[in-house]
Order: sequence, then structure tokens, then C-alpha cells
Amino acid sequence: MGKRVYIAGLGIISPLGEGLAATEEALRDNHSAIRPLDLFPLLHGEPLPTGQVRDLAEQSDLPRTHRLALNAARQAMASSHTPPDAIILGNTTGGILTTEALLRAKADNKELYRYHGLNSVAEYLAQELGCRGIPLTVSTACSSGAVAIALALEMLRSGKAKAVLAGGVDSLCRLTYFGFHSLQLVDKQGCRPLDADRHGMAVAEGAAMLLLTTEKPARPLAELLGAGLSCDAYHPAAPHPEGRGALRAMQAALADAGLNPTEISYINLHGTGTPENDLAEAKAVRTLFAAPPPLSSIKGATGHSLAASGAIEAVVAAIAVAKDFLPANTGCRNPDPALGLTPLRQPTNQATAAVLSNSFGFGGNNGCLVIAKADRFPLPAPRQGKAGLAIHGYACLTGAGDTAATLALLAQGLPVAGTADLAGISANLPPNLVRRLKRLPRLTLSLALSAHQDSGFEAKPGAVFMGTGWGALSETHDFLTRLTDSGEQFPSPTDFVGSVHNGPAGQTAILFGASGANITASGGDYSFEQALFAADLMLDEGQESALVLGADEGHPVLSPLLDPSIASGTLLADGGGGFCLSRKAAGAQCLVRIPFYQCSAAEGGIKALIDALGGAQTLNGKYALLLAGIPAAVREEGEGQLAEFLGQSELQAPIIRYREFTGEFASASAVAAVMAASFLRSGEVPGPFVSGDDLALAGKKNAILVLGLGRYLSAMEFSRP
Repeated sequence: MGKRVYIAGLGIISPLGEGLAATEEALRDNHSAIRPLDLFPLLHGEPLPTGQVRDLAEQSDLPRTHRLALNAARQAMASSHTPPDAIILGNTTGGILTTEALLRAKADNKELYRYHGLNSVAEYLAQELGCRGIPLTVSTACSSGAVAIALALEMLRSGKAKAVLAGGVDSLCRLTYFGFHSLQLVDKQGCRPLDADRHGMAVAEGAAMLLLTTEKPARPLAELLGAGLSCDAYHPAAPHPEGRGALRAMQAALADAGLNPTEISYINLHGTGTPENDLAEAKAVRTLFAAPPPLSSIKGATGHSLAASGAIEAVVAAIAVAKDFLPANTGCRNPDPALGLTPLRQPTNQATAAVLSNSFGFGGNNGCLVIAKADRFPLPAPRQGKAGLAIHGYACLTGAGDTAATLALLAQGLPVAGTADLAGISANLPPNLVRRLKRLPRLTLSLALSAHQDSGFEAKPGAVFMGTGWGALSETHDFLTRLTDSGEQFPSPTDFVGSVHNGPAGQTAILFGASGANITASGGDYSFEQALFAADLMLDEGQESALVLGADEGHPVLSPLLDPSIASGTLLADGGGGFCLSRKAAGAQCLVRIPFYQCSAAEGGIKALIDALGGAQTLNGKYALLLAGIPAAVREEGEGQLAEFLGQSELQAPIIRYREFTGEFASASAVAAVMAASFLRSGEVPGPFVSGDDLALAGKKNAILVLGLGRYLSAMEFSRP
């Protein structure tokens, strides 16, 4: 039988207030909470209107994003007596509001920057809530919250978890406040979605969380019926003018839910208030719905809370079906006739069985959700098990250069750590493609092109999954530096667009025309593993291929401050790995799976890892080589875990501590994955790695295990088809 996914708990904090009751009351009052910014001082001009959360409890050492997230999470978990099995969180800002202040003060104590990373928010929630499973961080710009919920839905359906806390969070910061203003996307009169006189958005903040479960609660709040993802593959910041990506996501969500358009009672529009976004969404809605149901955008009331918006609107959708209540399109006084839509002008009480909630973001990242009354619609069809992931092509970049140069040095047992020159990274890229791109997008595009070429596939990949620990550091640094040096007068719109974590994956989708799922994960030292995990969840059985990428850039200023593994005097290193994957084992170079990912603090974690790999006897009969990833910041802890693993498993196989060769950077595990794939492809491990002759990968003992150690334990298995 298929599995229903129920909403067992909800949490929300936004400019409208804190909690479900305050949110519903504000929506019924149809008032806007958008006010002039006063969160941080400005050097020039009147503050722009923003959606700012008021009266948020202060905590000196905890960034605003983390406090918002914890507030919503505690609400959602209030009725649960057990921690969730996993946390999946959409986020784009991390602790950057705190980082901005530290950089302006020229603080060089890296401990002060410990909450900068996007992953730190989900990991903080996991620690506070006692969650020992995967804390997956999604960063797909303004669709992040919706994409996180879509991933949670698939994780629950596949049986990988029984309860998942999913949602989104972002705080206001200088990067987004000045960034969107530099793009001339802010309406100085506030946000007026779908209005004929609309001029833009209002940047906002907030958090929302949904506790999702396959075990029916006594009083389910609603049911998450379906989700659909797509990518415009059109432009880094603008939507496709005809709304093609938005249409595909809505169609996919309805198909996933098993509904026809006529069964949707209400559409919660993305509706940012920018002329192009509203027009593109309207075209998509009119194409899908012959007679659109009641619809509205709440961003005239809340502002646009970026990564939190999709989750906030999912909570509003749950309120709609629970209370048979539809919110108005606040701020719209004169509906634009060019849109061909009639938004709700007043809050309405109306029977509401199912809601379609839209979220679209930079890079053409689209996510749509269907939320319905619990048990109202037929039980979903049983999910067929998907075939495993098969690697058809791979590529890497390191300080040594491209794949061939890297593997040639590694074959001699020599390190490849360092930072390759920009021209070398870009050697296989058309000059007109990369003219305005900085280091991380060039790394990513080069990896994607090389991996696809290595696969021999003529068809282009349909989906892109990327992991990056720190995102585009060059663009972020350059934007903030120019903002400060110019007295906040001349922020760079190009650097702002490039600073989003999902920018490189979006550029990759544009290059290949990949219109399927486009997901960027940011899990610190486990970012590539999170991207692979997401690919395994979301890659459709029928898709020809997908790209799975992991890359990080070494930045001389920010990397030593942000990455705890880069100590003073450490050689700056960067690079990554890329794979062209499919569900078809025929013709594949090797197979890959990720059988384990868990907090290392969980009791019995090493035993659970060994059990997930089939037990000690299976281990010794399968794995010819162990690649161990121990970040320098947790070397003592990681070595202890490795010793415990070897002691309990009695694994008799050579061990390679791969960071001794790759150097210290978050996506080093992607290079280790390329090492494993290349060894299987050649059929041997070079002798210098194993202190002797070349090690033949033959017979039954021909798989390679890549372990991630430290704060989390992860395992990737590479084997012959």
C-alpha cells in the first residue's frame, strides 16, 4: 500500500506574529506587517520597507537565523514526545548577519564565525531537539523551504524515516537587503502582488516548520499529498517569461498528488510583486487551469522571506484546509488585467479540500506542494522501489589540475592539495560562458562538462544535484567589501546574484538545459554526501541521467575565518568532483550508494554503521579499500571513531586518509569519490597508496568504502556493476 504523509505539527514565526493563532488572526485582519527596516543602522537614505520579525528573544552568541528556526521548530515539535528521525531545512543566509558585523569589525577570531555556515542552523536544531539522523540543508534560493518539504516527503515515502521535521528559515541581513535593492526589485511603497502598479518585493524574514510523519496522529492537521520540482534552465535571476518551469513544477505536484486541476480548492501563489515574476506565474496558472480556483499571494502581508517563504506558505496552506479559510491578496488594490487572474481581495471562509502552494527562486528553482485535508483523497498508489545509482562518467579538479593531472599525481602517492589557477580551471569552458563568472561557478561548470563528456552520453542530463559547504565565497566577499568601501552606496548586483549557494547549479542547468530537479545541499564537510543522498531520493526512474557535483573554493580571506579545518599557515586548497549518474547499470563504470548518515554522538553509532553495511563478516568479504575522511578540526575525534570502527568490524583492508592528499576543503569527499570510481574503473589501487604492489580489485572483494568521520558518520559504497 502507498503511504500517507500527515502533518502532525506546525510552527511559524513571521512579521505577522508568532504561532498559528497569531498568523491566522493577522491574515483574517488582512493587514500588512511590512514596515521600514530598523534591525540594523543604514549610512544613507530612508530605510526600505521590509518584513521584519518583532520582539524576537535575544541570545548573545546565537545568530538571528538560528533563533528564528528554533522558535518555529519548538512549536512544531510541541506535541511530539520523540525527536524526529531527520531534519531537512531550507536556508540561504545562515549566520551571515552576525558575520557581516564581525567582518566590519575586522574580527579574526574564527570561533566567532562558528555559526556562519548554512549547515549550522539544521545542526543546531538537531542538537537542541535530540535528532540523531541526517540534518540536510537545502539552499535553492526562494524555493528552499518548499524543496526541503518535498525532500522530506520522498524520504518518508521511501521508508528512510518515519518522522521528519522540515521547513525553511532566513533572517534579514545586509547581503539580501542591499542585494535585492541593487537589482531594482524592491517596491518602496511596500509589496503589492498582482497589482497593476506593483514595482517589486519587500525583503523579509521568518521561519516555519512542519512535523511530517507516516504514522497517523490522533488529530492530523493536514496531509502533504504531493510535490513537484523543476528548473527553468533559463537565467540566473529572471524567470522564464512564459512560466514554463513554474508550469512543469505545478503539473508534477498535481501528478504526484494524484489530483486533477479541478480538485484544487485554492492556489497560494508565489506572487512576489515583481512585474516579471507575477506575469510568468500568471501565464503558468492560466495554462494549467482552464478556470483557476480562488488564489492569492500573502507576500503583501508578510514580505518575501526568501528560503522561509515556501515553508511559511505551506503552514498557511495547512491553516486554509484546517479552517476552511482563504487569505486575501493583501496590498493589491487594482488587479493587473494583463495577468488574467482575479486574486482574492478579502479573506474568505470557504470549504477547502486541497491547496497548491507555489515557490520559485533564483536560478529557476521551482518547488510546488499540494496540501490537503487528511484522508480526504484516495490512498496514494504503492511506491515502486527505485534501482540504485550508477556512475557513467566522472571528473575532478584539485590543486594539481584536471582529472588526468590529479590521478597521475595520486598514482604516485603524491598530494594534489592547493588551488589551481583560474585559467586552468576554465580550460574546457567557452570564454563567453565564463566571462563574468568567478571561481566556484567555473569549478562547477568545468566538472559538469567533463563528467558528462566522460559518460559518453549524447543526451544531456535532466537534473542537477550539488553539494557545497561554503558556497560562492568570492562573490560574497566582493559584495560585502564593495558595500562597505562604498559607504553602502554601490552594491554589486552581479556579485549578489552570484553569491547564492545554488548559483553554480543554476548555471549548470542553463548550460545543459536541465529542466528537472535542481537541488543544492550545504552540509559542511558532508555536503557532497547530502547531494548524493538528495539525488538518490529525487532522481526519477525514467530520467536518462543527472549530474551530482561537489565543489568548494578556497578564499584567502574567508576560508581561514569560516572553515574550522583551515588553521593559520594551512595550505589553501579547493576543488571538487562531478559525476554523471543514472538508474541504469548497463554500461556503467561503477555503482554508488549511501547506506548510512547519522550524528556521531548517537549511542552505538559505530555499531549502527557496521550493521548498515551488512555486519562485520560482510564487510570483510566485500571491501578491498577504505577511504577515510577526517577533517582537521575533528582529527582526534575522527581518529577515535576510525579506530573503533576497525576494532568492531575487524576490517582487513588498506586505509587511505584522503584529506592528506586532497587538502582541507569541505567538498574533499567528492574528490575521494572520484578516486574510488577511478580505482574501480582501472581495476586496481596504485601501489604507493597501499605501501606495496598495485592492489587488484578482483573477485568478490572489489568494493570501496568512503567514510565520513567527525561530527557525523557517513558511508558511501562504490562497487562494480
